[in-house]
Amino acid sequence: MPLVPLLRTRLPRTWPCVIAALGLLLAAPSFGAPDTPGAIGTELRDRASEPPAPESAASATATPDKSYVIPALQIIGFDFLLNRYNRRFSGTSDYDVSRASIRRNLRGPWVEDNDPFDINQFAHPYQGSLYHGAARASGLSYWEAAGYTFAGSVGWEIFGEQTPPSYNDQIASGIAGSFLGEPLFRMAHLVLNGPGGLSRPWREAIAAGISPSLGFTRLTFGSRFDGAFVDNDPVYYSRLRLGVARAAQDNLGTSRDLERDEAVIDFALDYGLPGKDGYTYRRPFDYFSFHAAASTANGVETLATRGLLFGTDYAIGDTVRGLWGLYGSYDYLAPQIFNLSTTALSLGTTGQWWASERLALQGTVLAGLGYSAASTLRRTTEDRDYHYGVAPRLSLALRLIAGDRASVDLQAQKYFLGSIANRAAGRDDITRVDTAFNWRLHKRHAVGVKYVWSHRDANYPGAGNRSQTLGTVGIYYTLLGADGFGAVEWREPAVH
Repeated sequence: MPLVPLLRTRLPRTWPCVIAALGLLLAAPSFGAPDTPGAIGTELRDRASEPPAPESAASATATPDKSYVIPALQIIGFDFLLNRYNRRFSGTSDYDVSRASIRRNLRGPWVEDNDPFDINQFAHPYQGSLYHGAARASGLSYWEAAGYTFAGSVGWEIFGEQTPPSYNDQIASGIAGSFLGEPLFRMAHLVLNGPGGLSRPWREAIAAGISPSLGFTRLTFGSRFDGAFVDNDPVYYSRLRLGVARAAQDNLGTSRDLERDEAVIDFALDYGLPGKDGYTYRRPFDYFSFHAAASTANGVETLATRGLLFGTDYAIGDTVRGLWGLYGSYDYLAPQIFNLSTTALSLGTTGQWWASERLALQGTVLAGLGYSAASTLRRTTEDRDYHYGVAPRLSLALRLIAGDRASVDLQAQKYFLGSIANRAAGRDDITRVDTAFNWRLHKRHAVGVKYVWSHRDANYPGAGNRSQTLGTVGIYYTLLGADGFGAVEWREPAVH
């Protein structure tokens, strides 16, 4: 149960997402980009045709520095300080660790705990992301960092709490922590090394806000590990939405009272979009998608990442570029009526198709299996009415892009919790559909409308069937990244 006192308010759970959004958008090229038709598409074509930036002669011949000791000491030190903090301020005895509790936890058994949902499904993955970031910032590869994350989570379960170790916490911290930590590390790296007019002190501060472990390592060791990670100049699409939404359809079921009106901040980034000449997908998360949204009604409503773990790219003629393989994903969804979290592996593909000279369709299709938790959301800080299970999941994301002027987005997810294992404990079928229309007004400024539909069908022994639905309509101001709506142009100018 980490970071308990820090999660009693909504703001601390949202600030990393806000910093990431502002940092990546401010670090992008100037707002003064030409406001002419095709200007953004031309910039994307130029970027897509450029090979990855070559390394300097010094970095090409020198072996990048790395350390296995530094992240281990950072993780141990962080866990010790976190235990001391929680022991002092949490108001529980869960952190009164002793030799007896350590011996008991080493013997096991590992159990399934039911701590509050946001602690288990939000705080644990974020804690794991700090472990992952510490290892990556010290020059280790993704898989080495994933090992440190898993080991750090085991260490916390054994030595950080006196309660029995929990395998659901281990999945959340040890696996979802890496699926979240790698995008945060790479976004911080974009801020540090990307184009734009931010000064170095601001870049360092924003990067530390996105990935605190990276910030601490850079503060302590300076540029010692700078050459360890080269991003190969990925093509990416980013946007920040600010707006208001109102509930247009609701069936609360056993959920809490509904706040019909809410202010919303919504940030998304697609990194490593297919279509750039010379860009490869040899490393995990050379392609990833990150999405975070927060509202005045419920704090963090969405935190979702998906990244390519193993795969390769493909091309079909001159109009299609894509990639396919095995993806890792972490989803945290909390509309006002229920909570859902899943850590999953999926097979799928991401691609872009030029349907005409100015019309492009981007999309991702995934099908996989995850370890999930779902619950009804009530007005209480001790939300423990939820259950775990192995859950098949389906995911579809589409973006139709009309030149530099407009786009239509559709995202849909389907989760089948309890349909494979532990059926006697009940089942949850959860659907989430997010649609948006965006119209660019001037340079990087756009407006849009959005409809989000969340639905849950649940059946529990002794409780019968439950059905919950919430549909919200919102209007938004959108600040686009330097890449417009994200269409990658690899075609030669003569073609179109």
